[in-house]
Amino acid sequence: MNRWFEELDCRRTPLGELVLQRRRVLALDGAEAVEVKLNGEYLMSSLFHEAEEELARLGLGALPAGSGSWDVVVGGLGLGYTAAAALAFPQVSRLVVVEALEPVIDWHVRGLVPNGKELTADPRCEFRQADFFALARGEGFDPDQPARRWNAVLLDIDHTPAHHLNDAHADFYTPEGLRRLAGFLRPGGVFALWSNDDPDPAFLERLRGVFGRAEGHRVEFDNPLMGERSFNGVYVARLPDGANG
Repeated sequence: MNRWFEELDCRRTPLGELVLQRRRVLALDGAEAVEVKLNGEYLMSSLFHEAEEELARLGLGALPAGSGSWDVVVGGLGLGYTAAAALAFPQVSRLVVVEALEPVIDWHVRGLVPNGKELTADPRCEFRQADFFALARGEGFDPDQPARRWNAVLLDIDHTPAHHLNDAHADFYTPEGLRRLAGFLRPGGVFALWSNDDPDPAFLERLRGVFGRAEGHRVEFDNPLMGERSFNGVYVARLPDGANG
């Protein structure tokens, strides 16, 4: 085995070839990077994950103070940084992570990725292999309790609201799709969304039209692979306290 590079897993998925690899980065004094590639393109890296964590911090931080224990959905497991950041909130009593790709869940169960052991050991966290967008079109995210309402939904799957991994996701970002999602939130509930780009003013207005309140955040971070500062966006939308009630 090459101590500088190891392919941990490689599988065909409905989205194409998915690869999990671990390597030492010579330019960073041999720092370890765990990376995911889809069809030969880098999808995520353990070297920078600030925006994924901020998705949870900003989203859950927008919930009303004193609102009791929280039931939370995370759409997209990835390397587990959003889920781990959500579990850092003691108010979270249940966290359902919806992930369409079985290999990604398997990596966590086998402890191949940075947050795998932490997530699988936490009794509040459960993985559900399913298409997040199909669940959002249907009866929701709890198969045992259709139409169950949640305190927050945190989503990190597509590149941006307009650039999707799968064209079938597009209807989720329309006013009708967002209204369906809002129906699964409790009064005062939050929908937060990661984006590869700065928040788009037009999409923010669309969120405000559905949820009432929405803010866009630019998350800047050091990108050691590029040797520069990079950024992502996070949208946070919140229903009024009396909505859906």
